[in-house]
Amino acid sequence: MLRAGIIGFGTLGKSISELIESGQAGDVVLQALLVRTPLGPLDQTPNQCTVTTNEDVFFNQDLDIIIEAAGHHALQLYGEKALSIGCNLVILSVGALADKDFYGTLQAAAKKYKTQMIIPSAAIAGLDRIAAGVLGEIDEITLITRKPPKSWYGTIAEEKVNLETIKEPYCIFEGNARNAAKLFPQNVNVSAALSLAGIGFEETKVQVYVDPTIQMNTHTIVAKGYFGQMETTIQNNPFKENPKSSPIVAMSVAKVLQNQTTSVVIGV
Repeated sequence: MLRAGIIGFGTLGKSISELIESGQAGDVVLQALLVRTPLGPLDQTPNQCTVTTNEDVFFNQDLDIIIEAAGHHALQLYGEKALSIGCNLVILSVGALADKDFYGTLQAAAKKYKTQMIIPSAAIAGLDRIAAGVLGEIDEITLITRKPPKSWYGTIAEEKVNLETIKEPYCIFEGNARNAAKLFPQNVNVSAALSLAGIGFEETKVQVYVDPTIQMNTHTIVAKGYFGQMETTIQNNPFKENPKSSPIVAMSVAKVLQNQTTSVVIGV
């Protein structure tokens, strides 16, 4: 049985926890939760799970795998330590890896301690094809992200458009994935994952739209290369509690955990 820990117990952390508890993540037990502030009496946590604000307590729970579900700062604080204690690390705040030095630090730790950084497909599809296709020559990769106005509150988008009155789709960013990940850390982690799977942050093109004509978070990937051509569009229902993310992200983590314990692995 795989012993898992989760850093963060917001919308994503809770959803991942529920999938583990229901058995949908495979032969996994949720051993520990690391939270920023103590949970309240109404917060439901798994039975026999250590819930702590103390990082030393969390990292001493004899964990096999740790899931980061708490944002870029949490990954920067705890990512290297998670790898250095012998745990594989599932990374959801992939945009933090746009920082070359930080990414290099985590890579070095994973290599030294023989652990892995695991980046799920999360909100997009096709990372398996991109990662395979890059073994040949890829000519171009473009990501087009469209999200409804409700997904953009609390971001730089509020400085560019009036989210209350916008009527037509508006491009708030066009450039490379490195700059996109820095400007929209919660909204375009997908661009970072795509860059790492494919041709890098500088060469991956990104367009980002506020789109009042849609209800679901939408990502289109267009790629061309030696392998052929690929165009895929994903439409994700956002969480009601946190429209910046989607339930499929938690499901993707559950699939990663399944892959760690099952005898048959599909889609990698």
